Amino acid sequence: MYTKQEIIIRSYREGNSQRQISRELHISRKTVHKYISDYESDMASSGNKESTLTRYLSKPIVYQSEPRAKLKLTREIQESIDRFIEENKLKLRQGLRKQVLKKIDILEALHGMGYQIGYTTVCNYIRGKEGKISNKEAFIRQEYLPGTSCEFDWGEIKLIIAGQQVRLNLAVFTSAYSNYRYALIYRRQDTLAFLESHVSFFSHTGGVYHEMVYDNMRVAVAKFVGPHEKEPTRALLQLRGHYQFLHRFCNAYRGNEKGHVERSVEYIRRKAFGVKSSFGDIKGATAYLGTVVERLNTTSQQLTGKTAIEMFAAEKKELLQVPGPLACSEVEQLRADKYATASYRCNRYSVPDNLVGHFVDAKVFSHKIEFYHKNRLVATHDRDYGKHQWVVDIEHYLYTFNKKPGALKGSVALARSSYLKQLYQQFYLNRPRDFIDLLHYCHRHRISGERLETAVSRIAGTCPQGVDTEKITAILGNKTTSQETLPISATETMGMAKKQLQQAAALFS
Repeated sequence: MYTKQEIIIRSYREGNSQRQISRELHISRKTVHKYISDYESDMASSGNKESTLTRYLSKPIVYQSEPRAKLKLTREIQESIDRFIEENKLKLRQGLRKQVLKKIDILEALHGMGYQIGYTTVCNYIRGKEGKISNKEAFIRQEYLPGTSCEFDWGEIKLIIAGQQVRLNLAVFTSAYSNYRYALIYRRQDTLAFLESHVSFFSHTGGVYHEMVYDNMRVAVAKFVGPHEKEPTRALLQLRGHYQFLHRFCNAYRGNEKGHVERSVEYIRRKAFGVKSSFGDIKGATAYLGTVVERLNTTSQQLTGKTAIEMFAAEKKELLQVPGPLACSEVEQLRADKYATASYRCNRYSVPDNLVGHFVDAKVFSHKIEFYHKNRLVATHDRDYGKHQWVVDIEHYLYTFNKKPGALKGSVALARSSYLKQLYQQFYLNRPRDFIDLLHYCHRHRISGERLETAVSRIAGTCPQGVDTEKITAILGNKTTSQETLPISATETMGMAKKQLQQAAALFS
């Protein structure tokens, strides 16, 4: 509008030519000619020079914008964004509302696919597809001193583990000062997971924060005393007493009072499992979560310009000294039944068959169970959170199989060992005693499943019909995996033999 006024005033009041105006204002002669022609046509239609000049100079410029093709938002990018939107809708139908990708996540996924596009373009396209205008909430940023406060919270995730959808839980820690994050996956939000997550976090950080912040979770709050006071649980008191930190509870329904970890749970859940949610087992999901959290901690933050791990390095100097790890487990005394199993939480776990009728001490952790008899470890199993499951180890039944070889074929112990079952059905179907001898050999010499499978594959490659126990043991050899597994008498015999050989060599020399 300013340029238009300059052109008209210089042309009609100062009498400058179009060429002179173009040269002095550094604009195209076509633009000068356009504005002068528009003014003349407007004046010719009205007939009043003064009123036309005033009205024309005050009228804003109207550009003739035509629909133009978008340079960055190509058809391929639009189709990719549409696929992410459809995946979000599918997750909503599956109940995965908390793992829906946000616009920034879609932008990062597009950049990972090699597309060069801006965040505003993606937001405008998605907003046009959704037809929504969101009213965002304002937040007040707080300041914290290094090492003073750390927040803890649970978050729920739904993953595909070995082809089945499983509901799991995230234990998330977030430093209020550095925004340093740490997360673990657990089956349940129970006391054992609560204790183990803290032990793992303090071991990871190498120090203890002065204050831990919690909401009104059941594993931390035993009961409410009055309208505002809360009584901590025995587990939280045990953690406080061991690690010497203070604790603070948020008010009910006030998650914003610990906004760091509330944001971190949602942030980690999206960044880790919004894109990938299918894994072979929980260990694979946990390893993947660790890589994602490490990447987030090494990403520059918008408000500080530093990474979380850089700020945590300065914060670590202010942390309290961490003591030894807290022993967090539950111990129960169980009796081994006639199937050589001990029942815990509606599931049966095998123990050596010579303990039938005896009591064993079960040391229960969140991920595993250890069984002891007379203070000696006799069995270890991964903990099963299902119902009425049989968790058995075929090596626990070797003595019984010697007396009852016919029970091997249909046993649960063989069925739970996928490779051993395949090996038995392929080569030992009519020779159960030979197979039992092989199991004894592997147990006695501590042969791993990988070594056994390698030896069988080697024999089957040269002689497919001749796989038997004698050939397998010949391939594996009679050596144990380590010196510690040798009997004491054998070690002494070898020492005496070496001594005699040295004496004989000295005589000959």
